[in-house]
Amino acid sequence: MLTVDYDSLDLRPGMRVLDLGCGEGRHAFEAIRRGADVVAVDWGVSEVETTKRWLGAIVESGEAGLRPDGTPARFEVVRGDLLRLPFPDASVDRVMASEVLEHIPDDVTAMAEIFRVLKPGGRMVMTVPRYGPERICWALSDEYHANEGGHIRIYRRGVVRERLASVGLQPGRTHHAHSLHAPFWWLKCAVGVEKDNAAVRAYHRLLVWDLMHRPWLTRTAEKLMDPVFGKSFVIYADKPADAGGVPADEVERVLAAG
Repeated sequence: MLTVDYDSLDLRPGMRVLDLGCGEGRHAFEAIRRGADVVAVDWGVSEVETTKRWLGAIVESGEAGLRPDGTPARFEVVRGDLLRLPFPDASVDRVMASEVLEHIPDDVTAMAEIFRVLKPGGRMVMTVPRYGPERICWALSDEYHANEGGHIRIYRRGVVRERLASVGLQPGRTHHAHSLHAPFWWLKCAVGVEKDNAAVRAYHRLLVWDLMHRPWLTRTAEKLMDPVFGKSFVIYADKPADAGGVPADEVERVLAAG
């Protein structure tokens, strides 16, 4: 299940892409299949090991895309802190941060790190839970978000754009994704996040069926519903080609404002 639109990200073979907060690697897998050299980063030990294992399997099976020189795309998986990325300035072409920044108290510093490691002219994509569907989940269940490592904020579109701009990035296209998943999580929150019933199981089977078969009916329905209540908000932003350092004064202003 992909949230990022790789065409909007303009990801091309041979580019070096960071997948921040990679989880178990779903976006990294697609990137390497497209011929990009992938560096996947997560703080969780099990997530790092799982992503490393699956990326290795993709390369060994010959599923990795080809770089411009005809060699298979390469990968690296590291355990790292998004507030202190272990990479040099201006060292990557693209950055993906999917469903991770809502977990980080100091999200502006994480955005500044993205700006720092991006090459001038590079592009990033950030995905976070959309305000409306997320607000419903919070209203239905504290268990959904109020736990160790859980969601600590609900973003509004304007706040996301302001914070990205504060570190020097230029926000661009936005869209929404996963509208079929919003009612599932409302149902889960109503029943109990750790509980189960027949309705939850039935809806989960529908989502698995959709993921495996990608039928015309559900794909068309989700495309039509995404603008209304897609569960994820997706935004792309560029680092200017003539970019200097991170504008520290603006970052400090945004941090002070909370």
